[in-house]
Amino acid sequence: MSRQDQWTVFWITDSGIVVLSEAKDLLVLVKEQVLCCVQTTKLVTHGSRLICVCLRPMSEQIRWGLIGTGDIARKRIAPALRDLPAARLVAVCRRQANLAESFAREFGAPRWYATVPELFADADVDAVYIATPVHLHAAQTIAGANAGKHVLCEKPMALNVAECDEMIAACRANNVALGVAYYRRFYPAIVRIREIMASGEIGTVVMAQINVFEAFNPTGDNPRSWLLNKAQAGGGPMLDYGCHRLEMLVNMFGPVSQVSSAVGNVVHRREVEDTAIALLTFELGGYATLSVTHAASEAQDTLDIYGSAGSIHVAALNEGSVRVTAGSNERMELLPPHTNLHAPLIEEFMEAVRSHRAPAVDGEAGRAVTAIEDQIYASTPGSNRFAGTGLGR
Repeated sequence: MSRQDQWTVFWITDSGIVVLSEAKDLLVLVKEQVLCCVQTTKLVTHGSRLICVCLRPMSEQIRWGLIGTGDIARKRIAPALRDLPAARLVAVCRRQANLAESFAREFGAPRWYATVPELFADADVDAVYIATPVHLHAAQTIAGANAGKHVLCEKPMALNVAECDEMIAACRANNVALGVAYYRRFYPAIVRIREIMASGEIGTVVMAQINVFEAFNPTGDNPRSWLLNKAQAGGGPMLDYGCHRLEMLVNMFGPVSQVSSAVGNVVHRREVEDTAIALLTFELGGYATLSVTHAASEAQDTLDIYGSAGSIHVAALNEGSVRVTAGSNERMELLPPHTNLHAPLIEEFMEAVRSHRAPAVDGEAGRAVTAIEDQIYASTPGSNRFAGTGLGR
């Protein structure tokens, strides 16, 4: 679509809007309130009717700014923003200007900045991907929203629910989309497991068990060593990658009503836990256990679901082999994820922006996970006692 100014006229009616001339802008009006308007607009009247005229529609491609150029940004995020047809990476931000420049050149971004405010001031940036340490997510999301940018934020959404609420409020106030990078929502295996459970093939779901084990004890010069700094990371493996599995569980089984947890250090002396276990009770019935550790030598990434008439087993979630048993029958379904795990997430976020709807994994979904994390960490860090707590907004 040409970026020349165009006119798009909306009549406001009692039930909503009537589009008199179409353009792919980001504009949603209900009655006499402007609910979502991120492009340049002006309001005029025609008799007793309020009309909104959009002067600057969004281009066919969504133009991205990337904040943070760490391991995941290099391996997945920047390649997706470069390669997806609906995306264009136009700006990169990193504190070291020379490294920002080299990263931008590597992935074809025409501009680079050493400070976040400079990137937010770039009028050619429609959306930002925030790929920075957790303690920066809230402030950067709020600043991005105030600058009129759509925000896709890395997981976990924030350090606590209070920060999540501030992020959600800022994006709503500025009428921009907010997404959180829980990309496993889009794994074909997870989609298929939801279908199998809904079909009743394994009967009533009784419980789920997830193990995620990764030996991790980096030295101070490791670029991922910040994950052991509680002020920056917020927690250990339960927050870093346990959050992904919590989102999966809520997506598959619904809201959580009760949380019990054990959080502590079994092997490594550090600010954050090296091992944690959570027991979840779901509002709709059933239970789940999530066990994570940096201390075990054996790597695991398993998902097992047990029902009254069968079971589902995934030996390695990132491989997507699903074994289903029902009575005396057993079968394997091979459902590998996208070669770039972030690509489906980013693609769906862009479609949500173009369609004037919330992303599938929006701020509320991110908040729900953080609320569970808050409950898991409510017990004294380092203790081995279980602390049962209820959940509520």
